[in-house]
Amino acid sequence: MAIACVATAQNTNEDKSGSVVMAASIEGPIGPATVKHVHRVVGIAQERRAAALLLRLNTPGGLADAMRQVISEILQSTVPVVGYVAPSGAHAASAGTYILYATHVAAMAPGTNLGAATPVQLGGLPDGFPGSEREPAKEETNRPDDADAEGDQSEARKPGVLGADDAMTAKATNDAVALIRSLAELHGRNADWAETAVREAASLSAAAALERNVIDFMASDTDALLNAVHGRTVTVAGSEHRIEVKGLPVETIEMDAVTRILSVLSNPNVALILMMVGVYGLIFEFWNPGALVPGVVGAISLTLGLYALNQLPLDYAGLALIGLGIAFMVVEALTPTFGVLGIGGLVAFVFGSSMLIDTDAPQFQISVWLIGTMAALSGAVLVLLLGFTFRAYRRAPVSGHARMVGAPARVIEWSGGKGYVWTEGERWQARGDAVLTPGQTVTVRAVHGLTLVVETSSREIAQPAGKG
Repeated sequence: MAIACVATAQNTNEDKSGSVVMAASIEGPIGPATVKHVHRVVGIAQERRAAALLLRLNTPGGLADAMRQVISEILQSTVPVVGYVAPSGAHAASAGTYILYATHVAAMAPGTNLGAATPVQLGGLPDGFPGSEREPAKEETNRPDDADAEGDQSEARKPGVLGADDAMTAKATNDAVALIRSLAELHGRNADWAETAVREAASLSAAAALERNVIDFMASDTDALLNAVHGRTVTVAGSEHRIEVKGLPVETIEMDAVTRILSVLSNPNVALILMMVGVYGLIFEFWNPGALVPGVVGAISLTLGLYALNQLPLDYAGLALIGLGIAFMVVEALTPTFGVLGIGGLVAFVFGSSMLIDTDAPQFQISVWLIGTMAALSGAVLVLLLGFTFRAYRRAPVSGHARMVGAPARVIEWSGGKGYVWTEGERWQARGDAVLTPGQTVTVRAVHGLTLVVETSSREIAQPAGKG
């Protein structure tokens, strides 16, 4: 009986296998949130034994490390992954091109494009490289004398050949070329154009991509795509797999709440704002111990900011400068140094913020305007602190012996250079000039213990009630 139950359960699972197509979207910059989303989507598709996983792409590119992790998830999937650049007007640029090449089936909607896959970190192309502004690719000519005159220089000007001075550029380019060519060869697509997309930042429309065997299909919508894909045989996880998706329902997997939050936090501008809110919250809490709200908000914001930065490619020198700048500004707030530490902290913060993220991908750069705004706000707080400091030093003392010096007093009793005076609402023992008369106004010049040193003064004070 037990064996029969187990067999029935297995048959039921087999019947459910391949009964649905899972779909998910990759939109916006490729970053840590994209990796988490794709990992979750692939896991659900494998758990549900989906007939296929449809990834809709619309991305300008993003981080190289995140892109490679997404590609790894796709290649290791036991469910065939269909990449689909959609809707019309969408694009799979830069990192998106690599991801589309990694999918088992690549498709595009009309009015979309892909390409421009040159690594952004290159910061431009070297002299003589095809597509560079300094020296365009050499046109063919029937003048052999020109070629002879160039001599050995001709080799250095061949398309794709880099000079020794561009070693780092060559390494980054060749690594990217090797990756995208391997993906193209893995799925039988145009590897030569893939290399052109990297070396020359070339782009293609959907129709041109289909004509050049860069993609497998062009489809106007999901139903048309599934009909075109149906019956196609692809290699999935090292084995042949026939895609059977015609007529199957499509279930969309939305990004979960945690991944959405990570997507927002992965923006370095948001991370920097959270860090500054956290720092100022803690500063205000130190100024007003027991306020609680600034401290709680500051601690949470600072923790979220640090978590967000941990997901991004950091330049630790920039992070150290930001930490040093914040520390200097906190010390300035708690122990005024007349701006020495505050100004130094502000300078360190600006330089650290500008070099914090170790990538040239525009989607993950900290805005110059944000750095300027944060620096201006920090400068305003610093000026406010300095104003409080200078006013505190210029203000007359309000308590203690220092407060008594210079205060007027009225003689109550006097004999032989000593007696009693009335000042600040109290009766004090005093000494001073030999001849003083009760009721006379004097000025306090010093305080020795509980005795005041007084001298004659022309100032008048009100006589205390009940005193003669």
